[in-house]
Amino acid sequence: MIREILVSEDKFETRVAIVEDRSPVEFYVERPTTHGLAGSIFLGKVENVLPGMQACFVNIGEVKNAFLYVDDAFLPGEEDEAFEPGRRKKTDRKTIGQIVKPGEEILVQVTKEAMGTKGARVSRHVSLPGRYLVLMPTVSYVGVSRRIADFRERQRLKRIARALRPAGMGLIVRTVAEGKTENELRADLEFLLKLWEKISARAKTAKAPALIHHDLGLVFRIVRDEFNAATTRMLVDNARSYEKVLALLDAVAPELKDRVIYYRKKGTPLFNLYGVEEAVQSALSRQVWLKSGGYIVIDKTEALTVIDVNTGKYVGSHDLSETVFRTNMEACTEIAKQLRLRDIGGIIIIDFIDMTSPEHKNAVLRKLEEELRKDHTKTTVLGLTGLGLVEMTRKKVRQSLDEVLEKPCPVCHGKGRVLSEETVASRIRREILSISETASGEAILLEVNPQVASILIGPGGSNLRELEKETGKSIFIRGSESLRVEDVSLKAIGRKNEVEKKAMPVRPGDVLEVLIEEAHSSKPGDGIARVEGYVINVEGAGDLVGKKTMVQVVSCHKTHARAKMVEEGAAIESAR
Repeated sequence: MIREILVSEDKFETRVAIVEDRSPVEFYVERPTTHGLAGSIFLGKVENVLPGMQACFVNIGEVKNAFLYVDDAFLPGEEDEAFEPGRRKKTDRKTIGQIVKPGEEILVQVTKEAMGTKGARVSRHVSLPGRYLVLMPTVSYVGVSRRIADFRERQRLKRIARALRPAGMGLIVRTVAEGKTENELRADLEFLLKLWEKISARAKTAKAPALIHHDLGLVFRIVRDEFNAATTRMLVDNARSYEKVLALLDAVAPELKDRVIYYRKKGTPLFNLYGVEEAVQSALSRQVWLKSGGYIVIDKTEALTVIDVNTGKYVGSHDLSETVFRTNMEACTEIAKQLRLRDIGGIIIIDFIDMTSPEHKNAVLRKLEEELRKDHTKTTVLGLTGLGLVEMTRKKVRQSLDEVLEKPCPVCHGKGRVLSEETVASRIRREILSISETASGEAILLEVNPQVASILIGPGGSNLRELEKETGKSIFIRGSESLRVEDVSLKAIGRKNEVEKKAMPVRPGDVLEVLIEEAHSSKPGDGIARVEGYVINVEGAGDLVGKKTMVQVVSCHKTHARAKMVEEGAAIESAR
Protein backbone atom coordinates (compact mmCIF):
# COMPACT_ATOMS: atom_id res chain seq x y z
CA MET A 1 0.00 0.00 0.00
CA ILE A 2 1.21 3.49 -0.88
CA ARG A 3 0.62 5.75 2.13
CA GLU A 4 1.15 9.49 1.71
CA ILE A 5 0.68 12.49 3.99
CA LEU A 6 -0.27 15.83 2.42
CA VAL A 7 0.25 19.11 4.28
CA SER A 8 -1.26 22.37 3.04
CA GLU A 9 -0.93 25.63 4.96
CA ASP A 10 -2.08 29.18 4.25
CA LYS A 11 -2.91 32.31 6.23
CA PHE A 12 -6.25 31.01 7.49
CA GLU A 13 -5.74 27.30 8.22
CA THR A 14 -3.46 24.28 8.19
CA ARG A 15 -4.85 21.15 6.58
CA VAL A 16 -3.48 17.61 6.58
CA ALA A 17 -4.75 14.64 4.58
CA ILE A 18 -3.65 11.01 4.82
CA VAL A 19 -3.97 9.23 1.49
CA GLU A 20 -3.81 5.47 0.98
CA ASP A 21 -3.43 4.22 -2.61
CA ARG A 22 -4.50 7.69 -3.88
CA SER A 23 -7.69 7.59 -1.79
CA PRO A 24 -8.06 10.19 1.02
CA VAL A 25 -8.89 8.38 4.28
CA GLU A 26 -8.19 10.97 7.00
CA PHE A 27 -8.46 14.75 7.05
CA TYR A 28 -7.48 17.26 9.73
CA VAL A 29 -7.81 21.03 9.87
CA GLU A 30 -6.49 23.54 12.39
CA ARG A 31 -7.12 27.28 12.50
CA PRO A 32 -5.43 29.93 14.65
CA THR A 33 -8.78 30.72 16.29
CA THR A 34 -9.81 27.10 16.92
CA HIS A 35 -6.69 25.34 18.18
CA GLY A 36 -7.91 22.17 19.93
CA LEU A 37 -7.37 21.46 23.62
CA ALA A 38 -7.13 17.65 23.52
CA GLY A 39 -3.86 16.62 25.18
CA SER A 40 -3.37 19.99 26.88
CA ILE A 41 -2.73 20.11 30.63
CA PHE A 42 -4.41 22.55 33.03
CA LEU A 43 -4.24 23.42 36.69
CA GLY A 44 -7.95 23.42 37.46
CA LYS A 45 -10.13 24.18 40.45
CA VAL A 46 -12.87 21.77 41.55
CA GLU A 47 -16.18 23.67 41.59
CA ASN A 48 -19.07 21.21 41.82
CA VAL A 49 -18.87 17.72 43.29
CA LEU A 50 -21.83 15.58 42.18
CA PRO A 51 -22.17 12.45 44.37
CA GLY A 52 -25.18 11.25 42.38
CA MET A 53 -23.12 11.15 39.18
CA GLN A 54 -19.83 10.21 40.88
CA ALA A 55 -18.18 13.08 39.03
CA CYS A 56 -17.25 16.72 39.44
CA PHE A 57 -16.90 19.86 37.34
CA VAL A 58 -13.49 21.52 37.14
CA ASN A 59 -12.86 25.15 36.20
CA ILE A 60 -9.96 25.13 33.71
CA GLY A 61 -10.49 28.68 32.46
CA GLU A 62 -12.62 27.78 29.45
CA VAL A 63 -16.19 28.94 28.73
CA LYS A 64 -17.60 25.68 30.09
CA ASN A 65 -16.28 23.79 33.08
CA ALA A 66 -14.61 20.45 32.37
CA PHE A 67 -16.12 17.11 33.45
CA LEU A 68 -14.08 14.73 35.64
CA TYR A 69 -15.43 11.21 36.27
CA VAL A 70 -14.51 9.34 39.46
CA ASP A 71 -12.29 6.73 37.73
CA ASP A 72 -10.36 9.53 36.01
CA ALA A 73 -9.94 11.34 39.33
CA PHE A 74 -8.46 8.40 41.24
CA LEU A 75 -4.66 8.30 41.45
CA PRO A 76 -3.45 4.73 42.13
CA GLY A 77 -0.33 3.89 44.06
CA GLU A 78 2.52 1.48 43.42
CA GLU A 79 0.38 -1.54 44.33
CA ASP A 80 -1.76 -0.98 41.24
CA GLU A 81 1.01 -1.70 38.75
CA ALA A 82 -1.05 -4.32 36.93
CA PHE A 83 -3.88 -1.93 36.27
CA GLU A 84 -4.30 0.41 33.32
CA PRO A 85 -5.15 4.09 33.86
CA GLY A 86 -8.79 4.54 34.76
CA ARG A 87 -9.16 0.98 36.12
CA ARG A 88 -9.18 0.18 39.82
CA LYS A 89 -9.41 -2.79 42.12
CA LYS A 90 -12.81 -3.19 43.73
CA THR A 91 -11.15 -2.76 47.13
CA ASP A 92 -9.98 0.70 46.07
CA ARG A 93 -13.45 2.01 45.24
CA LYS A 94 -13.79 5.49 46.67
CA THR A 95 -16.51 8.03 46.08
CA ILE A 96 -15.85 11.25 44.22
CA GLY A 97 -16.34 13.15 47.48
CA GLN A 98 -13.51 11.17 49.10
CA ILE A 99 -11.12 11.89 46.23
CA VAL A 100 -11.63 15.61 45.55
CA LYS A 101 -13.13 18.54 47.45
CA PRO A 102 -14.72 21.80 46.19
CA GLY A 103 -12.06 24.50 45.83
CA GLU A 104 -9.22 21.98 45.53
CA GLU A 105 -6.64 22.67 42.81
CA ILE A 106 -5.79 19.64 40.67
CA LEU A 107 -3.70 18.97 37.58
CA VAL A 108 -5.82 17.57 34.73
CA GLN A 109 -5.40 16.74 31.06
CA VAL A 110 -8.08 17.18 28.40
CA THR A 111 -8.98 13.76 26.98
CA LYS A 112 -12.01 14.86 24.96
CA GLU A 113 -12.73 18.24 23.39
CA ALA A 114 -15.72 20.33 24.41
CA MET A 115 -18.53 19.51 21.99
CA GLY A 116 -21.97 21.04 21.59
CA THR A 117 -23.46 21.79 24.99
CA LYS A 118 -20.87 19.70 26.85
CA GLY A 119 -17.60 20.94 28.27
CA ALA A 120 -14.29 19.13 27.84
CA ARG A 121 -13.69 15.81 29.57
CA VAL A 122 -10.53 15.67 31.67
CA SER A 123 -8.46 13.13 33.59
CA ARG A 124 -5.85 13.27 36.32
CA HIS A 125 -4.04 10.43 34.53
CA VAL A 126 -1.64 12.59 32.53
CA SER A 127 -0.06 10.99 29.45
CA LEU A 128 2.77 12.57 27.45
CA PRO A 129 3.24 11.04 23.98
CA GLY A 130 6.69 10.94 22.46
CA ARG A 131 7.94 9.40 19.25
CA TYR A 132 8.28 5.85 20.60
CA LEU A 133 6.85 6.00 24.12
CA VAL A 134 3.97 7.46 26.07
CA LEU A 135 4.95 8.56 29.58
CA MET A 136 2.28 8.29 32.30
CA PRO A 137 3.67 10.07 35.36
CA THR A 138 0.74 9.24 37.68
CA VAL A 139 0.35 5.46 37.22
CA SER A 140 2.63 2.44 37.46
CA TYR A 141 1.92 0.48 34.31
CA VAL A 142 3.78 -0.96 31.32
CA GLY A 143 1.99 -1.68 28.06
CA VAL A 144 2.79 -2.35 24.41
CA SER A 145 0.71 -1.20 21.44
CA ARG A 146 -1.74 -3.87 20.28
CA ARG A 147 -0.74 -3.10 16.70
CA ILE A 148 2.62 -4.79 17.28
CA ALA A 149 1.54 -8.34 16.49
CA ASP A 150 4.83 -10.28 16.74
CA PHE A 151 4.93 -12.01 20.16
CA ARG A 152 8.74 -11.98 20.51
CA GLU A 153 8.94 -8.29 19.59
CA ARG A 154 6.22 -7.47 22.11
CA GLN A 155 8.11 -9.31 24.85
CA ARG A 156 11.41 -7.60 23.90
CA LEU A 157 9.85 -4.14 24.01
CA LYS A 158 8.06 -4.89 27.27
CA ARG A 159 11.37 -5.96 28.89
CA ILE A 160 13.04 -2.73 27.73
CA ALA A 161 10.11 -0.62 28.96
CA ARG A 162 10.15 -2.29 32.38
CA ALA A 163 13.88 -1.66 32.67
CA LEU A 164 13.52 1.99 31.64
CA ARG A 165 10.35 2.79 33.59
CA PRO A 166 10.98 5.39 36.32
CA ALA A 167 9.67 4.43 39.77
CA GLY A 168 6.03 5.32 40.25
CA MET A 169 5.50 6.07 36.57
CA GLY A 170 4.12 4.14 33.60
CA LEU A 171 5.13 3.61 29.99
CA ILE A 172 3.30 2.54 26.85
CA VAL A 173 5.38 1.46 23.87
CA ARG A 174 3.98 2.91 20.64
CA THR A 175 3.63 1.05 17.33
CA VAL A 176 6.44 3.03 15.69
CA ALA A 177 8.88 1.62 18.31
CA GLU A 178 8.82 -1.79 16.61
CA GLY A 179 12.40 -2.76 15.80
CA LYS A 180 13.93 0.20 17.68
CA THR A 181 16.86 -0.17 20.07
CA GLU A 182 16.92 0.39 23.81
CA ASN A 183 19.05 3.51 23.32
CA GLU A 184 16.46 5.04 20.97
CA LEU A 185 13.69 4.39 23.47
CA ARG A 186 15.84 5.76 26.32
CA ALA A 187 16.49 9.02 24.43
CA ASP A 188 12.74 9.44 23.87
CA LEU A 189 12.06 8.80 27.56
CA GLU A 190 14.66 11.36 28.65
CA PHE A 191 12.94 13.99 26.50
CA LEU A 192 9.55 13.15 28.05
CA LEU A 193 10.93 13.24 31.60
CA LYS A 194 12.36 16.73 31.02
CA LEU A 195 8.99 17.83 29.65
CA TRP A 196 7.24 16.45 32.76
CA GLU A 197 9.70 18.30 35.01
CA LYS A 198 8.83 21.58 33.26
CA ILE A 199 5.10 20.88 33.58
CA SER A 200 5.44 20.04 37.28
CA ALA A 201 7.46 23.19 37.93
CA ARG A 202 4.90 25.40 36.18
CA ALA A 203 2.03 23.76 38.07
CA LYS A 204 3.67 24.53 41.44
CA THR A 205 3.84 28.27 40.75
CA ALA A 206 0.60 28.72 38.79
CA LYS A 207 -2.76 29.77 40.19
CA ALA A 208 -5.84 27.87 39.05
CA PRO A 209 -7.36 28.00 36.55
CA ALA A 210 -4.29 28.04 34.31
CA LEU A 211 -3.02 26.40 31.12
CA ILE A 212 0.18 24.57 32.03
CA HIS A 213 1.05 22.78 28.78
CA HIS A 214 -0.46 23.04 25.30
CA ASP A 215 -0.12 20.01 23.06
CA LEU A 216 1.80 20.47 19.82
CA GLY A 217 0.25 22.02 16.72
CA LEU A 218 -1.25 19.91 13.94
CA VAL A 219 1.86 19.51 11.77
CA PHE A 220 4.02 18.50 14.75
CA ARG A 221 1.41 15.98 15.95
CA ILE A 222 1.17 14.43 12.49
CA VAL A 223 4.95 14.03 12.26
CA ARG A 224 5.08 12.57 15.78
CA ASP A 225 2.07 10.25 15.50
CA GLU A 226 1.61 9.40 11.81
CA PHE A 227 4.88 9.81 9.88
CA ASN A 228 6.75 6.53 10.12
CA ALA A 229 8.49 3.88 8.03
CA ALA A 230 5.13 2.74 6.63
CA THR A 231 4.64 6.19 5.07
CA THR A 232 5.86 6.38 1.46
CA ARG A 233 6.30 10.16 1.48
CA MET A 234 5.06 13.47 2.85
CA LEU A 235 4.26 16.33 0.47
CA VAL A 236 4.20 19.90 1.83
CA ASP A 237 3.03 22.90 -0.21
CA ASN A 238 4.27 25.64 2.14
CA ALA A 239 7.96 26.56 2.51
CA ARG A 240 7.69 27.41 6.22
CA SER A 241 5.90 24.14 7.02
CA TYR A 242 8.45 22.23 4.95
CA GLU A 243 11.35 23.64 6.97
CA LYS A 244 9.42 23.02 10.19
CA VAL A 245 8.93 19.33 9.31
CA LEU A 246 12.61 18.85 8.43
CA ALA A 247 13.70 20.48 11.70
CA LEU A 248 11.43 18.20 13.72
CA LEU A 249 12.62 15.09 11.88
CA ASP A 250 16.21 16.09 12.64
CA ALA A 251 15.35 15.51 16.28
CA VAL A 252 13.04 12.48 16.13
CA ALA A 253 13.59 10.54 12.88
CA PRO A 254 16.39 11.87 10.63
CA GLU A 255 16.18 8.72 8.49
CA LEU A 256 12.79 9.91 7.18
CA LYS A 257 13.93 13.35 5.97
CA ASP A 258 14.46 12.19 2.39
CA ARG A 259 10.77 11.22 2.22
CA VAL A 260 9.63 14.83 2.67
CA ILE A 261 8.96 16.66 -0.61
CA TYR A 262 8.28 20.36 -1.12
CA TYR A 263 5.40 20.57 -3.61
CA ARG A 264 5.99 23.68 -5.76
CA LYS A 265 3.89 22.86 -8.84
CA LYS A 266 1.92 25.81 -10.17
CA GLY A 267 -1.61 25.49 -11.48
CA THR A 268 -2.84 22.35 -9.69
CA PRO A 269 -3.08 22.70 -5.89
CA LEU A 270 -1.79 19.72 -3.92
CA PHE A 271 -5.18 18.73 -2.49
CA ASN A 272 -6.83 18.93 -5.92
CA LEU A 273 -4.15 16.68 -7.38
CA TYR A 274 -5.09 13.90 -4.94
CA GLY A 275 -8.85 14.48 -4.97
CA VAL A 276 -8.92 15.62 -1.35
CA GLU A 277 -11.15 18.65 -1.96
CA GLU A 278 -13.74 16.45 -3.65
CA ALA A 279 -13.50 13.80 -0.91
CA VAL A 280 -14.02 16.38 1.85
CA GLN A 281 -17.02 17.84 0.03
CA SER A 282 -18.45 14.33 -0.26
CA ALA A 283 -17.77 13.72 3.45
CA LEU A 284 -20.03 16.66 4.30
CA SER A 285 -22.88 15.07 2.37
CA ARG A 286 -25.52 12.91 4.01
CA GLN A 287 -25.50 10.35 1.19
CA VAL A 288 -22.49 8.49 -0.22
CA TRP A 289 -22.74 6.40 -3.38
CA LEU A 290 -21.08 3.00 -3.68
CA LYS A 291 -19.36 1.95 -6.90
CA SER A 292 -21.96 -0.75 -7.52
CA GLY A 293 -24.83 1.76 -7.49
CA GLY A 294 -25.86 1.20 -3.88
CA TYR A 295 -25.47 3.95 -1.30
CA ILE A 296 -25.18 4.65 2.41
CA VAL A 297 -26.90 7.42 4.36
CA ILE A 298 -25.18 8.87 7.45
CA ASP A 299 -27.28 10.70 10.05
CA LYS A 300 -25.79 12.19 13.23
CA THR A 301 -27.64 13.01 16.44
CA GLU A 302 -26.44 14.25 19.82
CA ALA A 303 -26.46 10.68 21.17
CA LEU A 304 -25.28 8.53 18.26
CA THR A 305 -24.65 8.16 14.54
CA VAL A 306 -26.90 6.00 12.35
CA ILE A 307 -25.74 4.57 9.02
CA ASP A 308 -28.29 3.07 6.62
CA VAL A 309 -27.28 0.83 3.70
CA ASN A 310 -29.41 0.67 0.53
CA THR A 311 -29.12 -1.18 -2.80
CA GLY A 312 -30.06 1.98 -4.72
CA LYS A 313 -29.48 1.51 -8.45
CA TYR A 314 -27.75 -1.86 -7.97
CA VAL A 315 -30.22 -4.66 -8.78
CA GLY A 316 -27.77 -7.49 -9.42
CA SER A 317 -28.33 -10.14 -12.07
CA HIS A 318 -30.64 -12.87 -10.74
CA ASP A 319 -30.10 -13.69 -7.04
CA LEU A 320 -31.56 -11.14 -4.57
CA SER A 321 -29.67 -12.52 -1.55
CA GLU A 322 -26.39 -12.29 -3.45
CA THR A 323 -27.17 -8.69 -4.48
CA VAL A 324 -27.86 -7.77 -0.85
CA PHE A 325 -24.71 -9.54 0.34
CA ARG A 326 -22.47 -7.81 -2.23
CA THR A 327 -23.93 -4.39 -1.40
CA ASN A 328 -23.39 -4.93 2.34
CA MET A 329 -19.81 -6.11 1.79
CA GLU A 330 -19.03 -3.06 -0.34
CA ALA A 331 -20.69 -0.83 2.26
CA CYS A 332 -18.33 -2.16 4.97
CA THR A 333 -15.32 -0.71 3.14
CA GLU A 334 -17.00 2.64 2.56
CA ILE A 335 -18.36 2.89 6.12
CA ALA A 336 -14.91 2.31 7.64
CA LYS A 337 -13.45 4.91 5.27
CA GLN A 338 -16.15 7.49 6.04
CA LEU A 339 -15.77 7.04 9.81
CA ARG A 340 -12.07 7.88 9.48
CA LEU A 341 -12.52 10.70 6.97
CA ARG A 342 -15.36 12.33 8.91
CA ASP A 343 -13.72 11.48 12.28
CA ILE A 344 -17.06 10.25 13.64
CA GLY A 345 -16.91 8.98 17.21
CA GLY A 346 -19.19 7.69 19.94
CA ILE A 347 -21.99 5.14 19.47
CA ILE A 348 -22.59 4.07 15.87
CA ILE A 349 -25.53 1.98 14.65
CA ILE A 350 -25.37 0.40 11.17
CA ASP A 351 -28.53 -0.80 9.46
CA PHE A 352 -27.29 -3.20 6.80
CA ILE A 353 -29.78 -4.53 4.25
CA ASP A 354 -31.58 -7.52 5.79
CA MET A 355 -29.81 -10.86 5.27
CA THR A 356 -31.32 -14.28 5.99
CA SER A 357 -28.14 -16.34 5.63
CA PRO A 358 -26.10 -16.70 8.88
CA GLU A 359 -22.99 -17.15 6.70
CA HIS A 360 -23.63 -13.82 5.00
CA LYS A 361 -24.20 -12.06 8.34
CA ASN A 362 -20.94 -13.40 9.79
CA ALA A 363 -19.02 -12.54 6.62
CA VAL A 364 -20.27 -8.94 6.73
CA LEU A 365 -19.27 -8.57 10.40
CA ARG A 366 -15.80 -10.00 9.66
CA LYS A 367 -15.41 -7.64 6.70
CA LEU A 368 -16.39 -4.64 8.83
CA GLU A 369 -13.88 -5.58 11.55
CA GLU A 370 -11.18 -6.15 8.92
CA GLU A 371 -11.72 -2.68 7.42
CA LEU A 372 -11.84 -1.03 10.84
CA ARG A 373 -8.42 -2.48 11.73
CA LYS A 374 -6.94 0.10 9.33
CA ASP A 375 -8.20 2.82 11.67
CA HIS A 376 -5.71 4.02 14.32
CA THR A 377 -8.57 5.28 16.48
CA LYS A 378 -9.92 2.60 18.80
CA THR A 379 -13.06 0.93 17.45
CA THR A 380 -15.17 -1.88 18.92
CA VAL A 381 -17.80 -3.90 17.04
CA LEU A 382 -20.33 -5.26 19.53
CA GLY A 383 -22.28 -7.41 17.07
CA LEU A 384 -25.87 -7.67 15.88
CA THR A 385 -28.89 -6.63 17.94
CA GLY A 386 -32.18 -8.50 17.99
CA LEU A 387 -33.41 -6.21 15.22
CA GLY A 388 -30.41 -7.03 13.03
CA LEU A 389 -28.60 -3.72 13.61
CA VAL A 390 -24.83 -3.63 14.07
CA GLU A 391 -23.66 -1.83 17.21
CA MET A 392 -20.17 -0.38 17.36
CA THR A 393 -18.22 2.39 19.05
CA ARG A 394 -15.35 4.61 17.94
CA LYS A 395 -13.35 6.68 20.39
CA LYS A 396 -14.23 10.36 20.16
CA VAL A 397 -11.47 12.81 21.09
CA ARG A 398 -11.92 15.81 18.82
CA GLN A 399 -14.74 17.40 16.89
CA SER A 400 -15.85 15.56 13.78
CA LEU A 401 -15.22 16.99 10.32
CA ASP A 402 -18.67 18.53 9.95
CA GLU A 403 -18.43 20.16 13.38
CA VAL A 404 -15.11 21.78 12.39
CA LEU A 405 -16.10 22.93 8.90
CA GLU A 406 -19.79 23.72 9.35
CA LYS A 407 -22.10 25.51 11.77
CA PRO A 408 -25.80 24.98 12.54
CA CYS A 409 -28.15 26.46 9.94
CA PRO A 410 -29.51 29.81 11.23
CA VAL A 411 -32.86 29.08 9.56
CA CYS A 412 -33.62 25.57 10.81
CA HIS A 413 -31.19 25.73 13.80
CA GLY A 414 -29.51 22.50 12.79
CA LYS A 415 -32.66 20.41 12.34
CA GLY A 416 -32.30 20.18 8.57
CA ARG A 417 -35.97 21.01 8.06
CA VAL A 418 -38.00 24.23 7.91
CA LEU A 419 -41.71 25.00 8.10
CA SER A 420 -43.59 24.68 4.81
CA GLU A 421 -45.10 27.74 3.12
CA GLU A 422 -48.61 26.41 3.87
CA THR A 423 -47.81 26.03 7.58
CA VAL A 424 -46.38 29.55 7.80
CA ALA A 425 -49.33 31.02 5.87
CA SER A 426 -51.78 29.35 8.27
CA ARG A 427 -49.85 30.68 11.27
CA ILE A 428 -49.78 34.24 9.86
CA ARG A 429 -53.49 34.07 9.11
CA ARG A 430 -54.16 33.23 12.77
CA GLU A 431 -51.90 36.10 13.85
CA ILE A 432 -53.83 38.52 11.61
CA LEU A 433 -57.11 37.39 13.18
CA SER A 434 -55.62 37.89 16.64
CA ILE A 435 -54.24 41.36 15.80
CA SER A 436 -57.53 42.48 14.28
CA GLU A 437 -59.37 41.79 17.54
CA THR A 438 -57.23 44.25 19.50
CA ALA A 439 -56.03 46.77 16.87
CA SER A 440 -58.24 49.83 16.33
CA GLY A 441 -56.89 50.71 12.86
CA GLU A 442 -58.91 50.27 9.68
CA ALA A 443 -56.12 48.58 7.72
CA ILE A 444 -53.09 46.33 8.23
CA LEU A 445 -49.94 46.08 6.07
CA LEU A 446 -47.81 42.91 6.32
CA GLU A 447 -44.62 41.97 4.51
CA VAL A 448 -43.86 38.26 4.04
CA ASN A 449 -41.93 35.92 1.77
CA PRO A 450 -43.41 36.00 -1.79
CA GLN A 451 -44.31 32.29 -1.69
CA VAL A 452 -46.23 32.79 1.56
CA ALA A 453 -47.83 35.97 0.18
CA SER A 454 -49.13 34.00 -2.79
CA ILE A 455 -50.91 31.54 -0.47
CA LEU A 456 -52.35 34.26 1.78
CA ILE A 457 -53.72 36.18 -1.22
CA GLY A 458 -55.02 33.09 -3.02
CA PRO A 459 -56.20 32.66 -6.64
CA GLY A 460 -57.57 35.97 -7.83
CA GLY A 461 -57.29 37.35 -4.27
CA SER A 462 -59.98 34.95 -2.94
CA ASN A 463 -58.16 34.09 0.32
CA LEU A 464 -57.43 37.75 1.04
CA ARG A 465 -61.07 38.79 0.48
CA GLU A 466 -62.24 36.05 2.84
CA LEU A 467 -59.75 37.19 5.49
CA GLU A 468 -60.89 40.81 5.16
CA LYS A 469 -64.48 39.67 5.58
CA GLU A 470 -63.60 37.83 8.81
CA THR A 471 -61.61 40.71 10.30
CA GLY A 472 -63.62 43.65 8.99
CA LYS A 473 -60.38 45.38 8.01
CA SER A 474 -58.51 46.14 4.80
CA ILE A 475 -55.46 43.92 4.64
CA PHE A 476 -52.46 44.59 2.41
CA ILE A 477 -49.91 41.81 1.93
CA ARG A 478 -46.58 42.55 0.27
CA GLY A 479 -43.98 39.96 -0.79
CA SER A 480 -40.27 40.48 -0.10
CA GLU A 481 -37.49 38.19 -1.35
CA SER A 482 -35.30 39.34 1.54
CA LEU A 483 -37.56 37.59 4.06
CA ARG A 484 -37.20 33.91 4.93
CA VAL A 485 -40.26 31.68 4.57
CA GLU A 486 -41.08 31.80 8.29
CA ASP A 487 -40.52 35.57 8.66
CA VAL A 488 -43.31 38.15 8.89
CA SER A 489 -42.98 41.92 9.29
CA LEU A 490 -45.87 44.11 10.47
CA LYS A 491 -45.33 47.35 8.53
CA ALA A 492 -48.35 49.46 9.44
CA ILE A 493 -51.72 49.58 11.23
CA GLY A 494 -53.92 52.66 10.85
CA ARG A 495 -56.27 54.57 8.58
CA LYS A 496 -56.98 52.88 5.28
CA ASN A 497 -55.77 55.75 3.06
CA GLU A 498 -52.48 56.05 5.02
CA VAL A 499 -51.77 52.31 4.96
CA GLU A 500 -52.74 52.13 1.28
CA LYS A 501 -50.10 54.74 0.38
CA LYS A 502 -47.42 52.63 2.08
CA ALA A 503 -48.69 49.40 0.54
CA MET A 504 -48.98 50.76 -3.01
CA PRO A 505 -45.82 52.83 -3.73
CA VAL A 506 -46.84 53.56 -7.36
CA ARG A 507 -49.84 55.28 -8.95
CA PRO A 508 -51.51 55.01 -12.39
CA GLY A 509 -49.54 57.05 -14.91
CA ASP A 510 -46.20 56.71 -13.08
CA VAL A 511 -43.25 56.00 -15.38
CA LEU A 512 -40.30 54.14 -13.89
CA GLU A 513 -37.47 51.74 -14.63
CA VAL A 514 -37.99 48.23 -13.21
CA LEU A 515 -36.11 44.92 -13.14
CA ILE A 516 -38.07 41.98 -14.55
CA GLU A 517 -37.48 39.31 -11.88
CA GLU A 518 -39.48 36.39 -13.30
CA ALA A 519 -42.09 35.41 -15.87
CA HIS A 520 -45.75 35.43 -14.80
CA SER A 521 -46.68 31.91 -13.61
CA SER A 522 -50.00 31.71 -15.50
CA LYS A 523 -49.16 34.18 -18.30
CA PRO A 524 -45.53 33.45 -19.29
CA GLY A 525 -45.61 36.24 -21.86
CA ASP A 526 -45.87 38.82 -19.05
CA GLY A 527 -43.07 39.67 -16.61
CA ILE A 528 -43.11 40.31 -12.87
CA ALA A 529 -41.28 43.26 -11.29
CA ARG A 530 -41.39 44.52 -7.71
CA VAL A 531 -41.16 47.98 -6.19
CA GLU A 532 -40.67 47.89 -2.40
CA GLY A 533 -42.22 44.41 -2.48
CA TYR A 534 -45.29 45.57 -4.44
CA VAL A 535 -45.88 43.35 -7.48
CA ILE A 536 -46.05 44.96 -10.93
CA ASN A 537 -47.31 42.81 -13.80
CA VAL A 538 -45.61 44.09 -16.97
CA GLU A 539 -47.36 43.10 -20.19
CA GLY A 540 -45.17 41.41 -22.81
CA ALA A 541 -42.02 41.36 -20.60
CA GLY A 542 -41.83 37.58 -20.03
CA ASP A 543 -38.67 37.24 -22.13
CA LEU A 544 -36.84 40.08 -20.33
CA VAL A 545 -36.14 38.23 -17.06
CA GLY A 546 -33.00 39.65 -15.46
CA LYS A 547 -33.16 42.86 -17.52
CA LYS A 548 -34.31 46.40 -16.76
CA THR A 549 -36.97 48.20 -18.79
CA MET A 550 -39.00 51.41 -18.70
CA VAL A 551 -42.71 50.92 -17.88
CA GLN A 552 -45.79 53.02 -17.32
CA VAL A 553 -48.27 52.02 -14.61
CA VAL A 554 -51.72 51.45 -16.11
CA SER A 555 -53.73 50.45 -13.03
CA CYS A 556 -53.19 49.76 -9.31
CA HIS A 557 -54.88 47.12 -7.19
CA LYS A 558 -54.51 45.98 -3.60
CA THR A 559 -52.16 43.09 -4.40
CA HIS A 560 -50.53 44.25 -7.64
CA ALA A 561 -50.29 46.86 -10.38
CA ARG A 562 -50.46 46.46 -14.14
CA ALA A 563 -48.00 48.23 -16.41
CA LYS A 564 -46.94 48.37 -20.04
CA MET A 565 -43.50 48.82 -21.53
CA VAL A 566 -42.74 52.20 -23.08
CA GLU A 567 -39.90 53.51 -25.21
CA GLU A 568 -37.49 55.82 -23.40
CA GLY A 569 -38.56 58.84 -25.49
CA ALA A 570 -42.24 58.12 -24.94
CA ALA A 571 -41.55 57.68 -21.25
CA ILE A 572 -40.04 61.16 -21.03
CA GLU A 573 -43.04 62.62 -22.89
CA SER A 574 -45.46 60.82 -20.55
CA ALA A 575 -43.57 62.05 -17.52
CA ARG A 576 -44.10 65.65 -18.69
